[in-house]
Amino acid sequence: MKSVGFLKTLGSVVAMVVACNVYAQTSDATATGTTAAPAASTKAVKKANSQLGRKVRAALAKAQGIDVSSIAVRARGGAVTLTGSVPAQGQIDAAGEVAKGVAGVTSVSNKLTVVQQ
Repeated sequence: MKSVGFLKTLGSVVAMVVACNVYAQTSDATATGTTAAPAASTKAVKKANSQLGRKVRAALAKAQGIDVSSIAVRARGGAVTLTGSVPAQGQIDAAGEVAKGVAGVTSVSNKLTVVQQ
């Protein structure tokens, strides 16, 4: 007798779990449709950041008196971060100015350090 009551209760619990799971899947399916567009824009933002980083790197390479072999450039939404090392303090200042002069750069965080070679 106790087992019949237990099975009824278990059946009710299983039915509730299945009903909640079906509801959750429907909700997720709707949300997935709306998140497809931000995923596409995320790719576009990453591509734009990568292109800006390449532009800054190319400008640094073209600039006279800057050793770019140990400089890393990271761009994020127009904000550029320069990291790495250069042999002289003058190159740190010059690299920052060159990066600021690239179209699309809104700010520059210059984290370059001087390392004697």
